[in-house]
Amino acid sequence: MIDFSLTDEQKELQKLAKEFAAKEIRPHAEEHDKHGKFPMEIAKKAFEVGLMNLNIPQEYNGTGLKVLDEVIIAEELSWGCSGISTAFAVNHLATAPVIISGNEEQKKKYLDMMTKELTFASYAVTEPQAGSDVAGIQSTAKLIGNEYILNGSKQWITGASVAKWFYVLAKTDPSKGHKGMSAFIVDADTPGIKVGKKEDMMGQRASATHAVTFEEVKVPKANLLGQEGDGFKIAMKAFDHTRPGIASNAIGVARAAMEHAIEYSKTRTSFGVPIAMHQGINFIISDMACEIEASRLLAWQAAWAIDNKIRNTKLAAFAKRFAADTVMKVTTDAVQVFGGYGYSNEYPVAKLMRDAKIFQIYEGTSQVQRLIIAKEIFLR
Repeated sequence: MIDFSLTDEQKELQKLAKEFAAKEIRPHAEEHDKHGKFPMEIAKKAFEVGLMNLNIPQEYNGTGLKVLDEVIIAEELSWGCSGISTAFAVNHLATAPVIISGNEEQKKKYLDMMTKELTFASYAVTEPQAGSDVAGIQSTAKLIGNEYILNGSKQWITGASVAKWFYVLAKTDPSKGHKGMSAFIVDADTPGIKVGKKEDMMGQRASATHAVTFEEVKVPKANLLGQEGDGFKIAMKAFDHTRPGIASNAIGVARAAMEHAIEYSKTRTSFGVPIAMHQGINFIISDMACEIEASRLLAWQAAWAIDNKIRNTKLAAFAKRFAADTVMKVTTDAVQVFGGYGYSNEYPVAKLMRDAKIFQIYEGTSQVQRLIIAKEIFLR
């Protein structure tokens, strides 16, 4: 039987997240966007009400929510502001590899840490010359005694300036390509780590994005996740868990843009009637509603699959690609509905359009998602 209804518990989570977004996020979104201010106080409140670290299992003092629960919450928080929600939701991406492949000691230390008090972690994989091509990273980790010596530079690392630890990919055997990549947990206070200046981003400006340099950084052998050579595999498995959530973040932004467009079109008049009555406008908004709904169904399906231990790589790529392209189209069309006012930062849709673009880039570009989908179709 197929059932698209939410449980009572999921409805309560959805309500909690929506109310939090309306009360704690939206009123402060403009300020944080304008000044690129990290939302520490909002994150503290999100932590207190249980809206952070949703993926951490109960045995490590987490909520133990399913991925489907996470995506329901993610949509509401990003409806409030995706820059603010990304600032503290990045913990999901950093902790996912530990949940998937960490040993008991690693999980106990680093997952417990996230739940005892407000703590941030960062996913440090992208490099100046290796974004979509994860296998092209140049960072290295050489085992000497009981420590790995880590060297390399990472770029566009969200939350780097507030992170207590990093998930890092580096090559332990460069001759093996992606099979020579290994994954590490690296404590942020380790000597040799330098966090660069905050990047002046076009959108999602509340999330702290920095370059991070590792120079002769000593990483205990105990902080290796899995075995040497498992790094690429671990990173890809983590994306199966996190991409449905990123898709839902995009859906939240698209929904916000559509709602603004609907309200504006009902009050703005042209040729003697509200512009909502013109086919050129209501067709645009009809397409928005259809594409948002389709995106949500794809995200929920991908989340449901991983929750039920069904391989969801293709479904997660479907959701990420479709939702990312949808949010860009919907926000662009929302600006069009507003006309000249939409191009002004005095109106909300300009910010939403700036925030939307990154969804087509991070956690795998829309082009990379198409490559994954094609591989799943033709090689499996």
